[in-house]
Amino acid sequence: MPPMVIPDKCDGCQGEGEPLCEQVCPGDLMMLDRSVNKAVCRNVGDCWDCMSCTKACPRQAIQTRLQYQVAFFPGKLIPLVGTHSVTWTLIDCRGNVERFVMKTLAGDEEEE
Repeated sequence: MPPMVIPDKCDGCQGEGEPLCEQVCPGDLMMLDRSVNKAVCRNVGDCWDCMSCTKACPRQAIQTRLQYQVAFFPGKLIPLVGTHSVTWTLIDCRGNVERFVMKTLAGDEEEE
């Protein structure tokens, strides 16, 4: 499930030398295409599907498209990262929407 950058939403982290998606990618696969000032995955076949770039994007310009085995196109999974949780919005191929809230480690630490 490699990342899909939505060009209309991506602003290249407003000209930062290294956009957030590039900073957090453990496989060093995300990069800024300077010719269009947009993020790209340099080799989707090597993507680990960790979704770090998807969660880090401040403009929600990076989406994870679900593989056809999980959900037919245009199924997608979109995160909304909060201080203590990540809310995942799952949209299936029929447009049905489900949301799941997952506590983050930061949220667990504060409760202890």
